[in-house]
Amino acid sequence: MNYELRITNACFLALISLSLTLLPTQPVKSQIPGTEIFNVPPPPPDINAPTNRTAGGKRGCSVMTNQSNEKQLTALVPVYGSPKAQLVFGLTASPNPTFWFYVPYVTTANAELSLENEAGQTLYKRPVSLSGKPGIVSVSLPSTAFSLEIGKRYHWYFDVYCDPQQPPVFVDGWIKRVELNATVKNQLEKATLKQRATLYATNSIWYDYLSASAELHRLEPKQNDWAKILQSVGLNDIASEPIVDCCR
Repeated sequence: MNYELRITNACFLALISLSLTLLPTQPVKSQIPGTEIFNVPPPPPDINAPTNRTAGGKRGCSVMTNQSNEKQLTALVPVYGSPKAQLVFGLTASPNPTFWFYVPYVTTANAELSLENEAGQTLYKRPVSLSGKPGIVSVSLPSTAFSLEIGKRYHWYFDVYCDPQQPPVFVDGWIKRVELNATVKNQLEKATLKQRATLYATNSIWYDYLSASAELHRLEPKQNDWAKILQSVGLNDIASEPIVDCCR
């Protein structure tokens, strides 16, 4: 190879090396799934007692009279089975989750959130004051009062007392606290609120998914994701109801 050809090849290789050096580095792709679809877990096979996602009757509670179809007290939780044998059940990764309910009553009322263990022993009760403004409310489990244990299931009740002379209107269901694996925990620590919601949805963590989605809805109320989330678990009739400030 003559000298001029070696010089030409050397210059050509140098240009290639420089162009490769100046190429912008590609961003590392996120390992967080991009699709926010709730992955419904299979129902626990050993809970046989039926639960109630919606309440029956009013028992002294007044609802808005201008509604074409009167809506009922409803727990915002997935339901399994038939209407006559429902299992209301969801998972959480939090020791102190938030419970969500639709309250249709215009009556100012006292309510109560209670938790029982699988043996039916009452572990916790929290009084709740309802303002009489219909809408979706959240009731949190204070860290200073009671915390869920990993691997344990709890039977919760939400009772509304509109008339002290009558039994409460109530809904009930189950919640189980699970432990996320190290990979998901690490992703959650670095994730945005939107990504956190997606991670919870992918890993079947309903209660935490709903709470993160509610916060997203509060920050961006024009987004339609909140309604789609409720519709995905059969809550079409309350998907457009407002979230009201209550029960903190």
